[in-house]
Amino acid sequence: MLLIGLTGSIATGKSTVSSLLTSPPYSLPIIDADLLARKVVEPGTPGYRAIVSYFGPTTPGLLVPVGPDVPADGLTGKGRPLNRPALGRRVFGNDEQVRKDRAKLNSIVHPAVRREMFYAVVRAYLQGCRAVVLDVPLLFESRLDRFCGTVLVVAVRDPEVQMRRLRARDPHLSEEDAKNRVRSQGDVRDKARRCERRGRGKGVVVWNDEGREELAAEVKRAMGEIESVSPRWWSWVLLACPPAAVVVGVWAFWQNVRINRRWAEEEERERAKL
Repeated sequence: MLLIGLTGSIATGKSTVSSLLTSPPYSLPIIDADLLARKVVEPGTPGYRAIVSYFGPTTPGLLVPVGPDVPADGLTGKGRPLNRPALGRRVFGNDEQVRKDRAKLNSIVHPAVRREMFYAVVRAYLQGCRAVVLDVPLLFESRLDRFCGTVLVVAVRDPEVQMRRLRARDPHLSEEDAKNRVRSQGDVRDKARRCERRGRGKGVVVWNDEGREELAAEVKRAMGEIESVSPRWWSWVLLACPPAAVVVGVWAFWQNVRINRRWAEEEERERAKL
C-alpha cells in the first residue's frame, strides 16, 4: 500500500487538494491529522486534561464560555471544549516563550495523533486499499515523511496569495495574527524545494496560485507522475504479499532517512555561506 504524504502551509489549498483526492477518479482514503488533532483533545481525553492543566492558569478564555448551548460541564459532562482561537493566540508567534508553549502543545498532541494515524493506516491496509493519503500540515517537521512512499506539497509561488486567502478565510485575524500563523508553519517554498529533492514521482509539488480548475489540472498531473513510478499493479502485489510489503516499506524508510540527511547537510552548508 502506497502512503502519500500530503502537506503544505496554511491557506495554500491543501484541504481542497485533499477533497479532490478523496473524490473520483482517485477515491483515496484520507487520514486527516487536523481532524485527529481535534479528536485527541476532546473533553475527557488525556490530551484535553494536559492542555487545561498547562495552559489554563495563564490563558484567559481557554475554554468556550458557558452559555445557553454550553453548560458548565460541557455537552458531554466531561468539560467545556477548548476555545481554539484563544489557544492559537497563545502558541502562534516567534518570541521565545511562545515557541516554548507551542512545543509543549505539540508534545501533548503529536504523540496521540501518531497513534491514531497508525491505527487508521493499519485499518486501510486490512481493507485492501491500494493507497492512502496522510494529510499532515507539519509532515516534514514531525518527520512523518520518512514513512511515505511519495510526498505531495501544495504550494504557492507568491506569498501575497497565501496571505490574501488566509485573511479572506479567517476575517477575524488581524494582519499580525495572520503573519504569525503563516510563519509558524515555515516557508512553503522551502517545503516545495525539499519535496522536489526526493526525486521524480517520490516528491511532487502541486502549485496553486490560480483557480480551482487549474488546481484540478495540477492534481491530475501530480497523480499521473506518482502512478508512473508506483503503478497500481505494484500496489496490488504488495497487498497480496505482506512480507514483500514489509521489506519494501523498510527500504523506503531507509531511503527517506538518507534523503533527509542529505537535505540537512545541504541546508547547513548553505547557512554556512551566509
